[in-house]
Amino acid sequence: MSETQIQVKDVSMVYTNNAGEKINALDSVSLDIKEGEFISLLGPSGCGKTTLLRIIADLLQPTDGEIIIDGQSPRDIRIKQEYGIVFQQPVLYDWRTVRRNICLPMEIMGVPKKERTSRIDEKLDLVGLKDFGKKYPFELSGGMQQRVGIARALALNPKYLLMDEPFSALDEFTREKLNEDLLEIWGKTKSTVIFVTHNIPESVFLSDRVIVLTPHPGKLAAVVDIDLPRPRRNELRDSPEFFEYVAKIRKCFQEVKM
Repeated sequence: MSETQIQVKDVSMVYTNNAGEKINALDSVSLDIKEGEFISLLGPSGCGKTTLLRIIADLLQPTDGEIIIDGQSPRDIRIKQEYGIVFQQPVLYDWRTVRRNICLPMEIMGVPKKERTSRIDEKLDLVGLKDFGKKYPFELSGGMQQRVGIARALALNPKYLLMDEPFSALDEFTREKLNEDLLEIWGKTKSTVIFVTHNIPESVFLSDRVIVLTPHPGKLAAVVDIDLPRPRRNELRDSPEFFEYVAKIRKCFQEVKM
């Protein structure tokens, strides 16, 4: 992790609601993200963290400011299919098997069948589902469905993995296991990861840096470097160092007006 890969420059976002009122979601956010970094965007509901993720993904256009990624625009990166996106819900097609759900983006992009088969095998093994390829989504647990969503996001070998609270609907035990598994996947893919969460311990466990956003409107409140050893296992959550980072980030919220 050396060179800056993603530059967020004075990004603001103003919505107009149904009553015609202006809603300021983000206010002049600036941030540099390095290649291969694992970044968490952390904040309470309504602080604009998902909005910022969607702007980076070229799913929204900012009112002011700009995003530069490897010297290109988010639109350029999207057209080149260099994003992998995982949403809160896996959004799988019930009539498609796990294999065919993972295959979908490759079908759309015209990846040759032989290569599609090879990549599906690789991604299933990567997310720990190599024996479930012929199952349908309704036959899987919520955690397994989310693994399929991650595998599908990785199908085109993206440089940037954008994750919008992907584990928020899961129980704590499953969530912690998937946190650990996600770090193993990230270690193998070397993608740059931007991860949205409102869970402080989760952000500490996963991240190289935690980006703390203020409540509405979202402003940059703090950037906290997480200097904990890798690889990380769930036992780390019981260490004094881990609790110190959790307390440090919680204090960041206490120091801004909630």
